Amino acid sequence: MSPKWYRRIRPAFQRDGALQPFRLLRQDLRNLPKRYLSDWTTFNQLVFASAVYVFFTNLLPGITFANDLYVLTGSNWGTIEVVFSTGLCGIIFSLFSIQPLTILGVTGPFSILAENMYELCESSFHIQFLPFMTWSLIHAAWLHYLLAIFNAHDWTMRYVTTFSTEIFSLLNSIIYFHKAVQELQRAQRSLSFAAFLYSVIGAIGTCLVAVFLSSAEKWKPLFHRYIRMGLAEYAAAISIIIFIALPHTGELASLDKETLHVSTSFRPTNPDRTAFFVRFWELPVQWVFAALIPGAIITALFFFDHEVSSIICTISRYGTRKPGGFAWDIVLLGTTTAICGILGIPPANGLLPQAPLHSESLMHDDAESLTLTSSSTGTPHTETRTSRRVYEQRWSHFLHAAGIMAFTSPPLMRVLGLTPTSVLAGLFLFMGEQSLSVNPILYRTFYLLTPPSELPALPASVAAKHGGAGNSMRAYLPVHMYTITQVVVTVVIFIVTLTKAGPAFPIIIIALVPVRLKVMNRVWDREVLRYVDAWACREGTVEDEEDRRKGLRTGGGDTVIGSGVGLQGSETDVELQLRSGSETELEDGARGGDGGVVRASGVDVKDGEDMKR
Repeated sequence: MSPKWYRRIRPAFQRDGALQPFRLLRQDLRNLPKRYLSDWTTFNQLVFASAVYVFFTNLLPGITFANDLYVLTGSNWGTIEVVFSTGLCGIIFSLFSIQPLTILGVTGPFSILAENMYELCESSFHIQFLPFMTWSLIHAAWLHYLLAIFNAHDWTMRYVTTFSTEIFSLLNSIIYFHKAVQELQRAQRSLSFAAFLYSVIGAIGTCLVAVFLSSAEKWKPLFHRYIRMGLAEYAAAISIIIFIALPHTGELASLDKETLHVSTSFRPTNPDRTAFFVRFWELPVQWVFAALIPGAIITALFFFDHEVSSIICTISRYGTRKPGGFAWDIVLLGTTTAICGILGIPPANGLLPQAPLHSESLMHDDAESLTLTSSSTGTPHTETRTSRRVYEQRWSHFLHAAGIMAFTSPPLMRVLGLTPTSVLAGLFLFMGEQSLSVNPILYRTFYLLTPPSELPALPASVAAKHGGAGNSMRAYLPVHMYTITQVVVTVVIFIVTLTKAGPAFPIIIIALVPVRLKVMNRVWDREVLRYVDAWACREGTVEDEEDRRKGLRTGGGDTVIGSGVGLQGSETDVELQLRSGSETELEDGARGGDGGVVRASGVDVKDGEDMKR
């Protein structure tokens, strides 16, 4: 007789079971040929404009992290390594991935992880950083393969809620602001006082000009629509060009400057390296096995980040129709991670907000002719319906990645070398502001400072549980405590990143998922959680699913309740969920009347108001 535990898990490995090996991979490999050729047949002006747009939104943050990595990894990684990685991984994914809308690049959380690993290698382990990192990335590669083989997408991401993704987004924002401060601190140590003061002005100016131009689409009726769109889309690039040029004008030209460190030839930044290759086999065998620990942490971080990026850039708002998948891209991500490790360059993975911004830049009106049959007369007639959807193709991904790869050439690398570090600090500030401005935690924090009489009324189900009016302080108290908890947890995780335990911070973020599902419902009322939280990668809330399991919701009535919003009849149900703090998902339910409510994880905004992206 087989053990009880074996009888319980055996069905999961059988046909169509959650852990049936290669189930999702087989599905993805069947879907890939169905879409591949058609992905290359779509090319037009909008696709090219999208490639240019994503080129700037990917390259500029990348070189910002590059300067930080150059200082904090002992010049093992610099501008050419980051640009090489971004271009190489982007080209590979544009050619072979099943979801080419996902944009890859070197991310802030991985930069923090790498910097902490370098510090441990130097001060505690007393071993070389690059071989140890290479083995960590090789371990991460085969762990990615295991996740894909055993269908991890089905039994992991479905349980992630916005509680975790909002905290992850806020952490990214804090990291960006902290990086900006670090850049200015380094400038203070190396520049004269006058040059340092200009560095502060240049950093703040770069950020403010970029923020100002990013709102250009709201300047109507000033300028033509296409001019406003161009200013908004290339806000960061325009601001950077302005503040790169300014120090070379007038009396500012006499000030000393600190610029981005770049290579003058196609070779690694570290002068001790002559080629993009790491002799990883020379690492002592005990450290090869020890590298499995950071390898597992990198796997958790990359899987979480890449899956969220892929899901957000293909949500129903973008009208994607071609067959997609996730398991094959995780295999591809593991492969590029190992390749980057062996080449001695930082690995790239799914980017937020660049991935959804890529989809946003490809949106267009799609007219379709439908033949309908009248239910009363039985007469067929043709109707033309227009919908908004994304161009599903590979050209924009390939062209932007090839453009970034071109900047590994010495002439273009020297152009990047003109960038003052103060401009990079300003870009960090801008990235942090853009990430923070769409995070629901920010808006709920504003609620803490808002008089009760000015607060929007909470749903009756939330207010009734706490014996107060819909906008009373008593009714809002659990919402405020939820927000404060998110802020405190984020600050704690950020403090951890500054210690020797920093490499473990992705594990803390992953641990928030079971904490939300198993612990928080014992502290907060179910209706409060239904209002402030929702599934991050699918519709509905944890509480809605619990109710369906208990049979409390039949779904057949006139009122549909989800995420704390009850709407009757023909009202428009639009649920706004800010996924990972970097992108907005607008999903239209029934289409009919006006005056619907837009919810952003506990933030009510009247439908039609402009939400800053």
